[in-house]
Amino acid sequence: MPALEEKKEGYNALFVDFFYLVREYGVPVNTKDLLELNRGLEKGLVHTLDDLFVLMRLCFVRRVEHMDPYERAFASYFYGLEIPAVEEGDLSLLRTKEFRDWLNRAIESGELPARAKWDMTPEELMKKFWERLKEQTKEHHGGSKWVGTQGNSPFGHSGNAENGVRVGGKAGGGSALKVIGDRRYIAYSNSTKLRNDNLRQALESMKHLKKAGAEVNLDLDETIRRTCRNGGEIDLVFSRELRDRMKLILLIDNGGYSMTPYVNLTRLLFAKMHDRFEDIKTYYFHNTVYEKIWVDQRRIRGINTEKLMHERPDTRVVIVGDATMAPEELVSPFGSITGFDLQDTRPSFHWLTRISERFKHSVWLNPIPRERWGGNYGAFTLKKIREVFHMEDMTLGGVKGMVHKLSDRTGRDEN
Repeated sequence: MPALEEKKEGYNALFVDFFYLVREYGVPVNTKDLLELNRGLEKGLVHTLDDLFVLMRLCFVRRVEHMDPYERAFASYFYGLEIPAVEEGDLSLLRTKEFRDWLNRAIESGELPARAKWDMTPEELMKKFWERLKEQTKEHHGGSKWVGTQGNSPFGHSGNAENGVRVGGKAGGGSALKVIGDRRYIAYSNSTKLRNDNLRQALESMKHLKKAGAEVNLDLDETIRRTCRNGGEIDLVFSRELRDRMKLILLIDNGGYSMTPYVNLTRLLFAKMHDRFEDIKTYYFHNTVYEKIWVDQRRIRGINTEKLMHERPDTRVVIVGDATMAPEELVSPFGSITGFDLQDTRPSFHWLTRISERFKHSVWLNPIPRERWGGNYGAFTLKKIREVFHMEDMTLGGVKGMVHKLSDRTGRDEN
């Protein structure tokens, strides 16, 4: 960052390493944010730990989904606490580095029996982990990182460090750490699972509104403007309501065992998208798209996929599926295993390419977490499909990426 290095020649900025750590946690910050933080410190805005926590949050965080990664970065930097980016009770905790490190330390110290991995249920292990983490999210004194009292930290007071920054005359009371321990914003973090409330929030940002219908909505701003212009005589102004005129086609893989674990998640997405859009058509397929798609969930009433090509090219297309199957199902003639499409001499990849070329605003939404896309079974077909479709996983961040892609008017980008 040349601008930052340039500034550092005549100005020794504080918390540069924390600035980079926040970036690593996924919060989009820039040099201006760091300089604003330092100006706040110079003006004496920080007297306690809570002040520092709030000032940094004001300088670095602009969106609610970045609150949780900011708080986790703060806990890691100042307290040495590594908090995983999952909610309490989420089984994905068992795959995180933080949990594995804690479990190994707990067994080595004798806190847990050596056979804990086999003798305790995942739920019991998770409960133990969160109990231990909550015990740490309390007032802290001493040490080398924490902003507080005593110890060797360069931030705080009554300590041993030289050339530090004095922060207040007493400890911050640990309330910032208590806030972090509450995990109030984990539901809106980009890596979190989809839920009813955060999915609605993500879809709300997809707007393609045009005036339509009768003039039934009171335009308050224009009413006030005209009333003032008329010398106080009230002039009510009505406008037509705004409606979402975006047309959406939803293609859902509802066949086979591979999609079974994601049925509830797919149903939630299906319901929310139908609530969000007036003009939406839904079709179904098994594993991938061939010359036919189905209008009913039992896949009895089918239409020719060619018919999709008659829709306007600005129609948005969302395909929901795990994209994992045997390679021949995707790239070989007569590749379908259902028996309905055996007369189709063109491979599925032909039809996917046609759809992608016709509808530039198209996204493949995959319920398999992104970090598992390089797994063994289905890795070839998943990678092949990504050659023609922008793909996102079914996390909150993935849905936001889908929304951004569908709202983009420039066409497909790389992912």
